[in-house]
Order: sequence, then structure tokens, then C-alpha cells
Amino acid sequence: MSREEKANVVDGLTTRLENAPFVALADYRGITVEEVNALRNKFREAGVHYEVIKNKLAKRAIAGSDKEALNDLLVGMTSWIISGEDPIAAAKVLKAETQDLVKEEKFNIKGGFFDGEILDSKGVTNVAELPSKDELFAMLLGLLQKGPQQVLGVVQAPGRDLVNLLKNFESKLAEGGE
Repeated sequence: MSREEKANVVDGLTTRLENAPFVALADYRGITVEEVNALRNKFREAGVHYEVIKNKLAKRAIAGSDKEALNDLLVGMTSWIISGEDPIAAAKVLKAETQDLVKEEKFNIKGGFFDGEILDSKGVTNVAELPSKDELFAMLLGLLQKGPQQVLGVVQAPGRDLVNLLKNFESKLAEGGE
């Protein structure tokens, strides 16, 4: 690889990392070419970038950034999983698509970066448990609708209570023969 090609790799990774809210690093030792290609395709469909970069070049790319602490994880064979706009969706895809490979000990998540923090392998899988953007919007919409419904219930309560009181009084009068 020429010096210019190396510079392009470093610049490309730096650009992708600047905009990525979620990054995971994994040891892919033991995974077959077919499995890597299938994994890349699944990630690509989900808007997640998967690539293998030499550790030396990766260290240059993250130097001086908030992800510089990932240097400690850049040992041995390392693949990069870089999210698009939705970090939770990327973590969910990572967990779902690599679950069997992790069990077979072909794919090992080393750690990652999310929301300004460096994560260990357990932390990366925990990110997948967080609600996605769509789930958060649904929860927010439910909360926004619940407030006016409760206010309406409170406003209607005195009228409803008065009607019930009058019906009860009418029943007592009817029973008493008056």
C-alpha cells in the first residue's frame, strides 16, 4: 500500500468516526470469508459500516479525537463496526447478526464507543438493549397524549359525578314511592 493510499484510508476512517455516535471493535479471528461477506451485507442493509483497517492506520485516524482511548483495543485482528445516524439500531444489528459467531468463539467484541464513553464488550451489548429512536418517539407520543386525556377526565368528573348523584337520588325516590 502506497503512502497516498494509507493517507486516504486514515482520512476516510477519521471522517466516518467524526460523525459516528457508536463504534464497536471486534476480533474476527476464525470467521470465514463467506461469513464476513454475509455480515457485511447485513450491516450495509442496516446503514452500518463494517471494515478491517490495520491497527497502525487506525491509531493515526483516532489520534487527538474523543475516540483516542480505543488505542488500547487495537491489538491483533480488529474489525471496525461504525454506526450511521441511529446508534441503537447499529448496536442491535451487531448483537443480532453476530450472536451465533460469538457463541462459536469466531467473533469477539473487544469494546467500543458510545455517547462520549469508552465501553467494554458488555457495554457494547448493553447499548443494544436501549430503546431505538422509533421506540422513543412512540413513548414520547404516548406521554404527550396521556396529559390531555387526564385533564379531560378531571374536567368531566364534576359533571359525571353530578349526573350519578341525581340518578341515585331518583332511584331512592322511586323506591320510596314518592
